[in-house]
Amino acid sequence: MSLLVPLYVHPAEDPGAWHRLITAASRTHAVVLNPANGPGTAPDPAFTAAARALRAAGARLLGYIDTDYGVRDPALAVEDMRRHQEWYGAQGCFLDRVTATGQGLPACRHLVRDVRRLGATTVVLNPGVHPTPGYLRLADLVVTFEGHWSTYVSVFTRPAWATRHPPERFCHLVYGVPEALVPLAVRTAHERGAAICGPVTGEPPNPWSELTPALTASGP
Repeated sequence: MSLLVPLYVHPAEDPGAWHRLITAASRTHAVVLNPANGPGTAPDPAFTAAARALRAAGARLLGYIDTDYGVRDPALAVEDMRRHQEWYGAQGCFLDRVTATGQGLPACRHLVRDVRRLGATTVVLNPGVHPTPGYLRLADLVVTFEGHWSTYVSVFTRPAWATRHPPERFCHLVYGVPEALVPLAVRTAHERGAAICGPVTGEPPNPWSELTPALTASGP
């Protein structure tokens, strides 16, 4: 099991979830830190403590950065990466709402180049769908599905080009998964060519506000 864990709830609001995540951190692929739809405007002491504990437990930390499908000023995105590094010790970044078309590829390439120059060792792109194949060359991991379980089981398709790449390059983030079906969601992701996944039971507007049962179920 290899899980990408976005836990978008403040540690003070749900300390139990963060404790369980820290306890099982060594079994994650990466943890996405998102204090304030990004790093925020100042360090958050609760997230600083949680990030320190996660690093000590062996987790790879990715700072959340919203690209707004290429509309957001890339300089602001790079500044987000710097803050995630300085304040929370993030080793890489989770670039959310990334473009998926060939037209947006050059700008995404420049952004990835800039965050890597800043020291990001792991870059995850989240277009939420299968993008133009060139995006795969930019990142360590690409989220090629983000959506509801009902959509995942009924209309998911994988283009031929994706089958020619190793599953370790792909991630599926699925929300609204009935808790009893979380193990099935993990198996389904693997069967569909994604070695990394993040099934959660939550629903919009913030399905990532609870820890995935897939992680806690595998713990002691």
